[in-house]
Amino acid sequence: MNEALIDLRAWRQFVAVAEELHFGRAAQRLHMTQPPVTQAIAQLEKTLGIVLFDRTRRRVALTPAGEALLPDVRDMLERAQALPARARAAAAGEVGRVRLAFVSTIGFERLPVWVREFRALCPEVALELVEATGDVQLEAFARGELDAGLMLHSPGFAPPGLERLVVAREPLVLALPARHALAQVAAPTLAEVLAEPLVIFPRRIVPSLHDAIYGLYHAVGRTPVVAQEAIQMQTIVNLVWGELGVAWVPQSVRQFRREGVVYRAAAEFAPAGRQRRPGPFPACETSLVWPAALDNPALARFVAFVRERAGDA
Repeated sequence: MNEALIDLRAWRQFVAVAEELHFGRAAQRLHMTQPPVTQAIAQLEKTLGIVLFDRTRRRVALTPAGEALLPDVRDMLERAQALPARARAAAAGEVGRVRLAFVSTIGFERLPVWVREFRALCPEVALELVEATGDVQLEAFARGELDAGLMLHSPGFAPPGLERLVVAREPLVLALPARHALAQVAAPTLAEVLAEPLVIFPRRIVPSLHDAIYGLYHAVGRTPVVAQEAIQMQTIVNLVWGELGVAWVPQSVRQFRREGVVYRAAAEFAPAGRQRRPGPFPACETSLVWPAALDNPALARFVAFVRERAGDA
């Protein structure tokens, strides 16, 4: 008999004899006759190449090897008994792993709450979190290293090959240094704002949103003067604080609360006389995205959870 093929019955018989220290009582406990139990233990010892029990006419005792093995065998049998329930839980998405990437803006408020609530609901699903921009997420999806992502984009954008659930919609607001002259004006004009140097993320990070911001300038006949590019929203706000320029950021970035930076919503800009209207002011969405082939039950459960929490985003 191959060691790997020792079945659970032999191990149960070993535990019964080890706990009873009597082959007859062990057989009764197993609802068997004694000879098959004696033969099974002898065969187990032969397969392992060790003696598990010292036997005399008066007593049965565990050898040091048998005593050392007993806790592991008990643990193995308990795990084996739990396997059917665990398999059902895995199929229901209650056990497993979800590798989730996220952009910084969703991490200010919603994500921490969702992680806490999901862990309380499914404590045996491991949420592996990694902060990553949209371009990094798409590369990770292509390599099969990611199960889902929370991605920033312009309204209506759909990453190719991925399912999408919008979880947040918000306007863009202007971040500018608190000491800037426009920060002292109650209602600066859009023309004044668009003339300022711009701090923005590289186009490869969020192409759709980058294009929407540029579209705001192009709609009134201007071209942005880019003073500096940066990847993370917190870094962009810090560069604004350093007076390198102004920046268009999602409204949720206000929660970063960088002292020395103020924010202006679109409604706060004064009419610009005869200047052409730029059309709808840019906004952004955050979506949960995942592969169309949803073959991970734990991921399916997480998607359903987020769908319920996102509501009518």
